[in-house]
This record gives sequence, structure tokens and C-alpha cells, in this order.
Amino acid sequence: MSTLPVPSWLKEMVGRKKAALRSDAAVAARQSISAHALHTVCQEAKCPNQGECFNCAEATFMVLGDRCTRGCRFCAVSRSKPLPPDEQEPQRVAQAIKEWNLRYAVLTMPALDDLDDGGAAHFARVIQAIKQVTPHVKIEPLISDLGGKESALRTILAAGPDVLAHNVETVPQLYSAVRIGADYKRSLTLLERSKKIAPDILTKTGFMVGLGETEEQIRQLLRDLRSVDVDLVTIGQYLAPSVAHYPVAAYPTPSCYREWEKYALSIGFKAVASGPLVRSSYRAGMLYACAKGIKPCQSAWG
Repeated sequence: MSTLPVPSWLKEMVGRKKAALRSDAAVAARQSISAHALHTVCQEAKCPNQGECFNCAEATFMVLGDRCTRGCRFCAVSRSKPLPPDEQEPQRVAQAIKEWNLRYAVLTMPALDDLDDGGAAHFARVIQAIKQVTPHVKIEPLISDLGGKESALRTILAAGPDVLAHNVETVPQLYSAVRIGADYKRSLTLLERSKKIAPDILTKTGFMVGLGETEEQIRQLLRDLRSVDVDLVTIGQYLAPSVAHYPVAAYPTPSCYREWEKYALSIGFKAVASGPLVRSSYRAGMLYACAKGIKPCQSAWG
């Protein structure tokens, strides 16, 4: 299988981001993560923005370990039998967030189909621990589809997050090839249920481009998301973690991302982050502030 060459402009963007990993602040962030025996999706998923985010004291904490029960072909997270939930993890995450002096915390989780509730009860305890230690911090859980169980979703929403995020990842036409074990309708239903159960909690999703989707499929996906009242959306370039992962089919130019952002805003999204190196939790606090009218949205994303 041939490998599509990465354009020079994108290589330069990634290089600038990675250079930030050598900063004192980024080194201190990695040391703190290690000291608290925590995982971040920034590291596990090999995010190109981790240097920039660590340098700004931002990270997406990966709760419930670094092992997933599914095998999505785009993802670098290990597929293996997960370890049992760590009862001390909620306090460790809360203390790390306090040490970093965060104002906005993003938490994510692997898909844990081996647990009856998909890990929802443990995840809710992490949210509660953060609220107890740093009640001023805004919290955005980026959750799995929880196996489609409404009771599990209600458990997480009852913990009182500020945003409920769940990624659709790609257009429905590519699910069978890219998202092993996932279901497009199940993901849409989760986002729809969240808004109905807790209408004051913003809903958010993200997806990748460059997997072989068409322009019309992207626009239809955005319309589908608005049909279930999703508030926030992120759009970014798929970068294959290795040659064994799903191959990149295209590298849309920055102008394409500006057009998708413009279209998404025109159909009712409250805020949109669209750019080649945008990831679902990239500048999450800024996107939230934009949706709430606290800060104006920036004109260009990573």
C-alpha cells in the first residue's frame, strides 16, 4: 500500500508544535504527569500539539487507564485487556489539576466494553473529586459511547460537567473500515440524549478529515450533528500513527478548513475549531469561552 507524502506546509506546522516539547514548562508538565502516575491522551495518541499544550499547562487526562477494548484503525491507543479501575485515580487527577492551576480540564477515557457501565461510575467520581479540590475549574469529559447505555450517560451528566463531549470521528460511510466496534447512530443518539437530559450542558463532538470522505459527506455529517443540537464541533487532519494504521487519503489545505468552519457556523453551531492540527480537546477552554460569548473566537486554528 502506497503512502501519501505529507505536504511541506504541514510538516512545518508539526515541527513548530513539536519544538515546544523542549521548553521548561513542557518538561515540568511531563514530570508532573509521571509523578502522579497518570495518563494523557496527548501522549498515548501521539498528538502533534502536546508540546504546545504542555507548554501552556494544558493536557487531556486519560482516565481509566491506557488500554482500550476496541481496535479503531486510526487510533494509537493500545488495544488489550484493561486493568481494573484505580480507586486512587480520582484524587490523583484532582491534585494534578490543582498543581497545574488549570481553569479548564478535559478528561477522556478509552472504550471499556468489559465494564457494565463502560466506566461511567468511576469517571463520575473523577469529576466529583475535581469539583471538591478545585470547584472553580470547568470540566469537559470526552467520553466513549458507553455501549449505548443511557443509565451510564446519566451517571456522568449527574456529576455536573460543563461540556459533554463525544467524538463521531468520521463520516458514517467510513465507520465499518475505520471505527471497529463503534456505531454512528449510537454516537448521534448519545449526543441527542445528553442534550435532552441536561439541556444546560453544552454538547461537543469532533471528527477527522483525510480518510477518504467526500465534501458532501462532510457537510451532511455537520447537518446530522446540528439535527441533534450539538453545540461545538472540531475538525482536524487525520495523521496515521504508523504504517500499520489506516492510510491517509488526502491532506486538505487550510482554506478547506476555513470553508468548513464558515459552513458549520452558518447552520447553527455555537463555536467551531477547524484546522489541520486541531484535535477534539485542542484549546477546549477557548472554544467553550467562545460558545458562551466570554471571548471572541480566533480567526485561525492550528
